[in-house]
Amino acid sequence: MEPSILYEDADVVVINKPAGLIVHSDGRTEEPTVADWALARYPMMAEVGEPWESPQGEIIPRPGIVHRLDRDTSGVLILAKTQEAYAMLKEQFQNRTTEKVYRAFVYGHPAHDSGTIEAEIVRIRAVPPRWGVARAREEKKQRVAITDWRVLARGRDGATNETVALIEAHPKTGRTHQIRVHLKHLGHPVVGDKLYANGRPALLGFSRQALHAFSLSLMLPSGERCTFEAPVPGDFAAATARFAA
Repeated sequence: MEPSILYEDADVVVINKPAGLIVHSDGRTEEPTVADWALARYPMMAEVGEPWESPQGEIIPRPGIVHRLDRDTSGVLILAKTQEAYAMLKEQFQNRTTEKVYRAFVYGHPAHDSGTIEAEIVRIRAVPPRWGVARAREEKKQRVAITDWRVLARGRDGATNETVALIEAHPKTGRTHQIRVHLKHLGHPVVGDKLYANGRPALLGFSRQALHAFSLSLMLPSGERCTFEAPVPGDFAAATARFAA
């Protein structure tokens, strides 16, 4: 299980991360990571980026990693090859000048065709750890999280006849599990999401959460603004075939 390269120059490499591959070690398990792949292919990236300290106190290297995708989310990820490129890309993510587009299959049919979710996200004390929308009295303590969304298609799982929708989500902020938490808050969690749709059947043949980082737009260190798209993976293509109107 390895990423495929979508774009590469002297400053960055843009990859299509497969579902099931973790971006960097979580300090708890021994498994292949995007970070391992990057170091094997680009040894000079060892000094690029900022390490992360795990809850266990272990210092985890994150070579060139500017942003992350969840283990079971597929799609576009950009890595910096130099510290200068890393600083430039990090600033864009922090200043919200990047544009990210995700595709997701969700349970049910939203009442509207589009909308904006603006809800604070806080950590919930639970095992395993997860995130949720803040209650009203907590809102002033947190940072706003914003997700625009629209329905691309409405249909049903051909095998179970349960209603399903294909959603396009545009996160304006970058909180942990933001799209997954916000879509659950909307009442339409991501199909197959074991954390935020626990106990619900994984429709359309998915064995993981049906979330794909479809595109990423930003300014490259070269000065050119580019949009990179990751082709939908096989399980998304198969789900579309099972998606009956």
